[in-house]
Amino acid sequence: MSSHHIVKEKQEPALYIHQLGDFDTEYLGQLLEWSPTLIVNASEYEKIISLGLKVDLVLNGIDGTFSQEHTRAIMGPGDDFNTALNYLISEKYPAVNVIAAENKLKDLLYYVPLINIVLFTSTQKAYAIKSGFKVWKPAGSIFLIEVLSYFETTNLKQNEDETFQVLHDGFVEFIFDTEYLIISEKL
Repeated sequence: MSSHHIVKEKQEPALYIHQLGDFDTEYLGQLLEWSPTLIVNASEYEKIISLGLKVDLVLNGIDGTFSQEHTRAIMGPGDDFNTALNYLISEKYPAVNVIAAENKLKDLLYYVPLINIVLFTSTQKAYAIKSGFKVWKPAGSIFLIEVLSYFETTNLKQNEDETFQVLHDGFVEFIFDTEYLIISEKL
């Protein structure tokens, strides 16, 4: 017996590949599982189609000619992140997964109230949380938290570096006074 899932357009986060680098293909497959809108930086287009992926939009594809049918270009002023995020917000996407070489989520904080952003690198998954955020994690899971303001947490122990380790299988909760806290998890 098979199950059929109906996914409404824009129900799943879009996927913007800024720089694929050595991102794990298994994780990439998981992000593509529900056929999200796939936006690719023009510099990554050939590499992405060589993986057999269907690209919906190419960011700043200057000549506008692509080897796949129904692929469109989106152009914009400013840097590529601004162009991609402004496009997604204008099209009313609620969320986006981004693959990049570096974790620069703090540079994108302007957009956090407008769209849910999860930024992936080859080693991390980063996202902004609001106070009261809870997540279930197994013991030994590692969070990387750039401590920019005071926060309280349950079920975490700070290590000597900027890492925090989950003490017991169960929920981890974050309480703080700032608007957002950026946390990262090791992949």
